[in-house]
Amino acid sequence: MTPVVPELPASAPRVGSRAGRWLGRTLLRLGGWRVVGRFPDLRKMVIIVAPHSSGWDAYWGLAAKLAMGLDIAFMAKAELFRGPLGWLLRWFGGIAVDRSSPAGVVEQSAARVRESDNIWFLLAPEGTRRRVERWKPGFWKIARLADVPVFCAAFHYPEKKIVLDQLVQTTDDYEADMARIRALYRPHVGKNRDTL
Repeated sequence: MTPVVPELPASAPRVGSRAGRWLGRTLLRLGGWRVVGRFPDLRKMVIIVAPHSSGWDAYWGLAAKLAMGLDIAFMAKAELFRGPLGWLLRWFGGIAVDRSSPAGVVEQSAARVRESDNIWFLLAPEGTRRRVERWKPGFWKIARLADVPVFCAAFHYPEKKIVLDQLVQTTDDYEADMARIRALYRPHVGKNRDTL
């Protein structure tokens, strides 16, 4: 049987139990999903995932995180952290972000990455499930300030795959970096749209 998730590299931040990994893999199998590709063997990086076009992205992403036993920090809108869902999201590594007041979020996130010994920090660069013409530059700024690379992952709903794609070293040229990164996402299609 083909594994639904790849093995993690030695430097990957880990969490969870055998039962948790079994549950995550079972959820992926039942949905027909799998994670393809490999993560780089790095202690710190910013991970971006797109296209983000449905609430189902969080479900499949959290199932994959659980299946791999991966301890990954991710940002989500503060509204999701109300009530019992908030406890669950925090347990999964979620960090509430007030999107109406973005001041300081980038600097705080970059400091968290810099000061951590082992952290993989995930963001959806579109910042919303709606189609946007320009991605938010926060992930790029965090990577630059923390001096870490950006790893590109994608949802590809037609084949029910989460694709672990490429590691990108950013430069001082935001526009060139963004064009190069956006090009990596052209083949991928979300539940409700593609990335372009």
